[in-house]
Amino acid sequence: MSPSRLRAAAALLLSLSLPAVAADRISGETFATRSEVYAPHAMAATSHPLATQIALDVMKAGGSAVDAAIAANAALGLMEPTGNGIGGDLFAIVWDPATQRLHGYNGSGRSPRSLTLEEFRRRGLTEIPSHGPLPVTVPGAVDGWFALHARFGRRPMAENLAPAIRYAREGHPVHEVIAHYWARSVPRLSRWPGFAEQFTIDGRAPRTGEMWRNPNLADTLQKIADGGRDAFYKGEIARVIDAYFAANDGFLSYEDLAAHRGEWVDPVSTNYRGVDVWELPPSGQGIAALQILNLLEPYDLASYGFGSPEHVHLFVEAKKLAFADRARWYADPAFHPAPVERLISKDYARERGALISMERALREVQPGTPAQLDEGDTIYLTTADADGMMVSLIQSNYRGMGSGMAPPGLGFILQDRGEQFVLRDDHPNRYEPGKRPFHTIIPAFATRDGRPWLSFGVMGGAMQPQGHVQILINMIDFGMNLQEAGDAPRIHHDGSTEPVGQNRAMTDGGRIELESGFPYATVRALMRLGHSVQFADGPYGGYQAIMVNPHGGWVGASESRKDGQAAGY
Repeated sequence: MSPSRLRAAAALLLSLSLPAVAADRISGETFATRSEVYAPHAMAATSHPLATQIALDVMKAGGSAVDAAIAANAALGLMEPTGNGIGGDLFAIVWDPATQRLHGYNGSGRSPRSLTLEEFRRRGLTEIPSHGPLPVTVPGAVDGWFALHARFGRRPMAENLAPAIRYAREGHPVHEVIAHYWARSVPRLSRWPGFAEQFTIDGRAPRTGEMWRNPNLADTLQKIADGGRDAFYKGEIARVIDAYFAANDGFLSYEDLAAHRGEWVDPVSTNYRGVDVWELPPSGQGIAALQILNLLEPYDLASYGFGSPEHVHLFVEAKKLAFADRARWYADPAFHPAPVERLISKDYARERGALISMERALREVQPGTPAQLDEGDTIYLTTADADGMMVSLIQSNYRGMGSGMAPPGLGFILQDRGEQFVLRDDHPNRYEPGKRPFHTIIPAFATRDGRPWLSFGVMGGAMQPQGHVQILINMIDFGMNLQEAGDAPRIHHDGSTEPVGQNRAMTDGGRIELESGFPYATVRALMRLGHSVQFADGPYGGYQAIMVNPHGGWVGASESRKDGQAAGY
C-alpha cells in the first residue's frame, strides 16, 4: 500500500469528511493514528519494526544508544534498501550525558578526484544524470558507524552487525510501503550492471510479505565486522568497487575510497519560543529549518490555529525566503564556507521577514546578502538508552535505491548524491573533484534550558527542513503531543530555487501541496493571496521521534506514512 493509501485509510477511520477532519484540528481536536509510546529505560523509533526490535535488543544487552543506532541502521540497509544502505551517506547528532553536550557528525562522501567539470561538458551535459556511474560519490555510512562507535560505543562492532547479517542470510518478510517503492525502482534501475541480479526475484521486486534474502550483503557486513572500517575503504570491498566502475564508464576509485574520512562538527541552533533547536551546518540543509523558525517567531501562530490560511501562508512565505538563501549559500564549507552565524541570526530574520506580506504571496525571491560580512528517500532513526544518551541519525542512498550501480557480490547499491552538484562555474555548489555535494539529509535535536528534550527527524529531500519546522510548531504552537505532531497533515511547498541541477530561479511563487485534511476554505483563501495550491500525494516524508518524559524515561512516536515502529522497555 502506498503512503497516500495509508493516509486515506487512517482518515476513513474517523468516518468524517476531509473538511470536517480539518475543522476539528483547527478547533483544537487533534488526530493520531496511535498513542504515544512510553518506556522507563530505553526507546527506539525507526522506519521498520524489526530494526526497532534490534535496537532494543542491543540496549538490553548493555549496548549504548549509539550501538543500537548502528545495529538498526545496518538492518535497515537490508530491510529498506529503498531508502538507505552502506552505499550511502550518514549524518548524526548525539546527546552525550557524560559531557552534557551535543556532538554532530557529517559522514558525507566526496566526488571522485578523477572526474572533472570539463568531463561533464565534454559529454554535452548541463545537469548530472540521476542514475548510473556519473552521480556516484564516496559512501560515508560505514566510516560514520565506526567514528560514532569509537567515541560512544560499548559493544563490539561485530555484535552490532550480527543481527543484520543473520537476517540477510535467513531472510525477512518485506513490508508494505517498502514493497511499493521497491516495485517502482526496479524498472528504472535494472539497466545498471548488478542491480537486477542482486535486488530482484526473477526480474521483479519482492512483494509484500515475501521473504527477502541478501547473502551478498551478509558477506560484506561480515567482512566489515571482522576487518573494521578499512575492510570497506581499503580492502577487498574497495577493490571490487574500483574494478566495477573502471569497467562501467565510472570514476569512483580505490584511491577515493581509501582517502575518505567524515568529520565531527558542532551543531548550530536558534531559540524558538524557549526551545533551542539544533541542526548540523552545511554541507547539509539543516539551517534552513532554523531560518524558517526565526522568520515565523514574530507571528502568533497559536491564535491563527492549525490549518488556517494564516498558518499555511506564513509557513510557505518563510520557507520561500529560507530556500532562496539555501540555493545561494549552502555548499561544502571546505570549498565555499557559508555565513552560517549571520544566516541563522534573529537580526537577519527581521531584515528578511520584512518581505512577508499577509496580503499577497511572494512570486520571486532573491537570496539575501548575509555576507554583508562581504525526490529523495531516506531512513531516519532515533534511539535513547538508560544512561540518557540520545542519537538522532539519518542515512540515505538518495533517490530511493540510489544510482542503480551495484558492484558484483557486494549486495548494496552506490548512492547518486553527485546529482546534487551544479554544472556552473559561478555557484558555490558547482561540481569540483574531491568535493562534498549539497546534502538534503538532516538529523534534528531540541533542548530546553540546556537539557535534552527531543530527538527527531523527517525524511524526504527538500521536505526535511519543512517537516522539521512543522513538527516543532505543531508541538510548541498548536499543543500537539509527540504522535499527533507527526500524524497531522503536512504542507509541502515546491518550486523554490534549488542549489542543484540548473539552479533555475523561482518566478511563479511555486506550488503549495497539501496533504488531505486541510479545509477547502483554507485553499480558497490561499488562492486569493496568489498561491498555487493543490492536494497531492506528497512527498511528505516520514517521521520518528523520542522525547524526554518529564516524569522519567522516554516517549516515542512513529508516524503512519512509513512501516515504522516506536518501542521501548
